[in-house]
Amino acid sequence: MIQFNLLPDIKMQYIKARRQKRLVMLAATMASIVAASILVLLLAIVYVAQKKNLSDLNSDIKTYSTQLKSTKDLDKILTVQNQLKSLPALHNQKAVAGRLFVYLPQLTPTTASIAKLDVDFAANTISVGGSADALTTVNKFTDTLKFTTYSTKDLQVSGKRAFSDVVLTTFARNDKGATYTIDLKFDPTIFKEDSDVTLTVPNIISTRSEVEQPSALFQQSTGSTKQ
Repeated sequence: MIQFNLLPDIKMQYIKARRQKRLVMLAATMASIVAASILVLLLAIVYVAQKKNLSDLNSDIKTYSTQLKSTKDLDKILTVQNQLKSLPALHNQKAVAGRLFVYLPQLTPTTASIAKLDVDFAANTISVGGSADALTTVNKFTDTLKFTTYSTKDLQVSGKRAFSDVVLTTFARNDKGATYTIDLKFDPTIFKEDSDVTLTVPNIISTRSEVEQPSALFQQSTGSTKQ
């Protein structure tokens, strides 16, 4: 009968297990120490550093508040500053009325002239009246306004109608020609300060800009031109 002595192997496993136990306990102890150190550091930041920081900030706020309150006419200064900040926005919103004298030669036929021009930039409306050589010219002028489009330099807008609700309100004909009044609405974009606009006029009839005769566009009238 053969017998084996297993005691040395068991003893080696026991020694190995004790060694692993000590390593685990040492690692756990180190981790606990690190965690406790971090906790103490966080508590120090929260209850010491942050309190001091808040106290310093409150002190600075009180100091600057006292300085501001002691400033003479502070309310007036703040009011003026707020108004100055709003000026750029108001400037961009205002209508560039001078563009009328660029657009009209592009739109008005060579054989038509303008005697009355009423522009309302609040309601975005225009009423234009004058004379022409014939009623056909007046009709073509009206169609030109209806189908004129515009685009902006940055191409955010392209091919959009510049005018809407174009109506030949009154017209008359005599042996010298015809008179007319056209009412219409315009897209406010074509007069915006921050929009570089280009009109595209349909090829219905030659306009004054094409034949370079803008100087004879306006004629004297008993009425007045209003803006």
